Amino acid sequence: MLNIIIFGPPGAGKGTQSEYIKERYNLTYISTGQVLRAEIAAGSEIGLKVKDIIDHGGLASDEIVAEIIEKFIVNHSDSNGFLFDGFPRTVKQAEILDNLFKKYNLNLSGVLSLEVPEDILVERMLERGKTSGRADDNIDSIRHRFVEYDQKTKPVLDFYQNKNVLHPIHGVGTIEEIFDNICEVIERL
Repeated sequence: MLNIIIFGPPGAGKGTQSEYIKERYNLTYISTGQVLRAEIAAGSEIGLKVKDIIDHGGLASDEIVAEIIEKFIVNHSDSNGFLFDGFPRTVKQAEILDNLFKKYNLNLSGVLSLEVPEDILVERMLERGKTSGRADDNIDSIRHRFVEYDQKTKPVLDFYQNKNVLHPIHGVGTIEEIFDNICEVIERL
C-alpha cells in the first residue's frame, strides 16, 4: 500500500500534481479542507462542531482535524493507499498521523516536498489570481501565507527528514516535467 504526503509552499502546484498522482497510482486523495467541508455539508456531529468553530472565526483544532482524517481512513479502508494534501500542517498533526498509521497498521511511504523558489511562487499565484477568483491570490495575502508556511509548516519537513522519508522534488518546469520528477521518486519508494 502506497501512502504519500505531498508538501510545498502555497503556489507550488500541490493540487495540480495531486490529481496526476492519484490517477497514476490509484490513490485515495485526502485534502483536509475538502474533508472538513464534506463533514459540514453532511451535517454530522463533528461537522456541526467544525462549522460552529469556523463561524466564530476559529480554526479546527488538531484533534478535530485528526478525528475527521481518522474517520476518512476508516471509511476508505479498502483503498490502495492515500495521498494526503494539506495534512499534516503542524508537527503535532504529524505526530497524530503517525499514531493513526500505527493504529491502523499503515506505513508512510514518503513525503514529497515540492521545492520552488519564492519569486516563481509569487509569479504563479499572481497569475492564478487573475483567473481563479481566489481572494487570497493577491500580494499581501501571498506574503502572509508564506510567513504562515515558514513558521508552522516548515518544521514538519524537519520532522519527516529525521524519519528519513522526506523526498525533495524539483518543482520548476512544465506540469509534465514536474510530474515525471515525482514519479521517479515514487517508483523508488
